[in-house]
Amino acid sequence: MTNRTKGILSILASAFGFALMGLFVALSDYDGKFGGSISPFQKSFFRNLVAVFVAGAILARENRDVDKARIWDVFKTTPAAAWILLLRCTAGAAGIFANFYALSHIPLGDGMMLNKLSPFFTVFFAWLFLHERMTWKSALALSGAFAGAMLIVKPSFATSDLFARGCGFFGGLCAGAAYACVRQLGLKGVHGGVIVFAFSLFSTLSAVPFMVASFDPMTPLQVLILVGAGASATIGQFGITAAYRFAPPSEIAVYDYSNVIFAALLGWLVLGQVPDIYSAAGFAIIIAMGIWMHKNGRRA
Repeated sequence: MTNRTKGILSILASAFGFALMGLFVALSDYDGKFGGSISPFQKSFFRNLVAVFVAGAILARENRDVDKARIWDVFKTTPAAAWILLLRCTAGAAGIFANFYALSHIPLGDGMMLNKLSPFFTVFFAWLFLHERMTWKSALALSGAFAGAMLIVKPSFATSDLFARGCGFFGGLCAGAAYACVRQLGLKGVHGGVIVFAFSLFSTLSAVPFMVASFDPMTPLQVLILVGAGASATIGQFGITAAYRFAPPSEIAVYDYSNVIFAALLGWLVLGQVPDIYSAAGFAIIIAMGIWMHKNGRRA
């Protein structure tokens, strides 16, 4: 199995994990069925808390089983990696807060549209700072997949709530920058568990002051749902970290749009949200772009 194939499988696993996370986040205060509304910062806190323990347990086990230097000493030999890791954590946390704020103030479709700008920014930052090649085929596939995603989420393009929409755009930009940092950290040999643990811990601690300032009481069922969201996000984080360590964003970023397909299918199966003809067309376009990119990648 080539690194490119591993990258594709990893990003598909990540897309499913984040789609499942989105379902749990939506269920946490869905029509008040399981309890009252929950602030975006509380959702963000639980989204990352589970990953802290999972990634921490993986690192603790690997520290026992292999030479510790293989995991941590890269920061001694490549000090710049520590600054890149800090940038990944800062950009990732800012992206989550901005995206969650946007989703709380604008229609879901609009929020998803803005968040799905992140693959474009990932490819752009990888080209700008890592000097990785971006072909016209990559750009065309990304644009086609984005168009397919828009058919599924159907944004309203309303002009109200400009600040919230600006936050959504900023969240997509930050996510793209964070994933480009993940790519560079992988090239420098930083352990994937270290990247996930550092980001999850940073994001969890960053959410605490905001959560304490405006804490919303939760039912036991809401806590379990948000733990599920955190477990799903952990799958997503490990998947995206592995994906960009295996392959350049220009080759695999298009597969990140499978997240929209997974989310729509989960919404249909769990929430009874039946996809319409536009969604079906969007599914077909995204799948076609993925197949086209895969065939072109094998010929390259």
